[in-house]
Amino acid sequence: MNIRPLHDRIVIQRLDEGEQKVGGIIIPDTAREKPQRGKVIAAGAGKIRDDGTRQPPDVKPGDLILFGKYSGQEIRLDGEDYLIMREEEVLGVIDGGDVKKQKDVKKQK
Repeated sequence: MNIRPLHDRIVIQRLDEGEQKVGGIIIPDTAREKPQRGKVIAAGAGKIRDDGTRQPPDVKPGDLILFGKYSGQEIRLDGEDYLIMREEEVLGVIDGGDVKKQKDVKKQK
């Protein structure tokens, strides 16, 4: 299913942070904090300014972003969980934001 967010909204897929351990104790999935990093799946056409022109979004599909802990609205499409939020809720874009590259870098360390 394809989704096209309206105006300045974006659709995000959270990225798994991996297994969390505290002092050798593995924290179960139910007690984990939700990741605050995600991949942009889709972006709207942009915000409409006061003069009627449209400001294009700063993020594009495929970008890795950081967002606040309580940002966005959770939605479920085709059995997958996503977040939909306004672009202004994005805290930053991670440079070199290709998900494959990020995973390869982690494997090398």
